[in-house]
Amino acid sequence: MALEFEKPIIELEDRISELREYAEEKGVDLSDEIELLQNKLSRLQKEVFNNLTRWQRVQLARAPGRPTTLDVLENVFSNFVELHGDRAVGDDPAIVAGIARFGNRTVAVAGHQKGKTTKDNIHRNFGMPHPEGYRKAMRMMDLADRFGLPFISLIDTPGAYPGISAEERGQAWVIAQSIQRMGRLRVPALAVILGEGGSGGALAIGVGNRVLIMENAWYSVISPESCAAILWRDAAQAEQAAEALKLTARDLKEFGVVDRIVPEPGGGAHRNPAAAMESLRQALQEELDALAGMSAEELLEDRYHRFRRMGATEGE
Repeated sequence: MALEFEKPIIELEDRISELREYAEEKGVDLSDEIELLQNKLSRLQKEVFNNLTRWQRVQLARAPGRPTTLDVLENVFSNFVELHGDRAVGDDPAIVAGIARFGNRTVAVAGHQKGKTTKDNIHRNFGMPHPEGYRKAMRMMDLADRFGLPFISLIDTPGAYPGISAEERGQAWVIAQSIQRMGRLRVPALAVILGEGGSGGALAIGVGNRVLIMENAWYSVISPESCAAILWRDAAQAEQAAEALKLTARDLKEFGVVDRIVPEPGGGAHRNPAAAMESLRQALQEELDALAGMSAEELLEDRYHRFRRMGATEGE
């Protein structure tokens, strides 16, 4: 399903495809016409994607076909072995966790997982974890520390599940525990915001030495719809809320909330997932290499100061 601002681009792409098929079928030369349309397409793409509003980037972060945690584990990592359960209540499919290879390194990984179909989304609870999901992520943090493995988290959630069942099992307490546990890791920790980074549900596995964000992802204390519902009693004001929240990758880099923006191919990661994941692989490699020479004490100190700097004002 195309986003509203993508429709003129898709219509032009379809027209170019039809012309190519017609030229091939009829054996006629339409190269000049196709070239004109290609140039028009390039100009249109630049015009649209260089001037996206914050709300449009939120829509891109949610676009169908955008790479998920499992897509990244399959294409950026190798030999992934998934581990299930929190050893207390059960398994939470909204968080995927395990051990994988990244280049010549073995790493521990945990990430939010949304579904790609309605049935899968229901199974994954739309990427909104219960407490057992965060306890599973903490198991990976414990494994990372025990065996000296870098820990990588992949964030893509509208927020932790806010239902009664989750609250009864200590949702807020578990999120606080997860933030604390990740903050105390004695190994390199990287957090990557793949799509949506909503509230404490994202921050629970976001306490990295370096926090990366995909170009069209967002990260905020609240989603635009929820913010609008609170401030204006109208979730339809989400576009206005997105502007006020300043939740895009560019905003967050300027504020020092994230350390690096991972470029996406033209049109967003959902238009060319392979290129997006190659860009992510390169960024992860460079950041892990940069952290590799630091001792456990240096990593702890680095992470502490990284988060202490957030929100600092001039003169502090």
